[in-house]
Amino acid sequence: MQPRKTVVISLAVAALLGVAGTAAAESTTTAASPKPTATAKKDGTNKLCKRAPRTEQRIERKLKRLEGSGKGSIAQLEKRAAIAKAAGHSAVAKYLDDELSFRKSLVPSLQQREKDLAKVQSWCATVKDGHSA
Repeated sequence: MQPRKTVVISLAVAALLGVAGTAAAESTTTAASPKPTATAKKDGTNKLCKRAPRTEQRIERKLKRLEGSGKGSIAQLEKRAAIAKAAGHSAVAKYLDDELSFRKSLVPSLQQREKDLAKVQSWCATVKDGHSA
């Protein structure tokens, strides 16, 4: 088994050295000729524009849940906190109050994200039409 292991390791090292040598040779030839700027643009705008409608749906769903009256809503959590306070469970009430303040802080954040996303979608529409923004 030992000679076979040595051969496999030698082949792996040789392959790595060959790849490294090829990459070094390519880097010296490509350094002389700059790449076009159109292919250098990789900031993810295409993916963002493609995902924008789904992202908008998710934000709307989250806001609807938080502002509603069912599971996961602020109103439902307020009721749970009030019940815990009335029952004298101070530790549970404190935890629920902290969770309540967190959920309340989510609403303005999600609303801001919704506004920002609308601006992104309008930008995507102008770029798609061929105009530069």
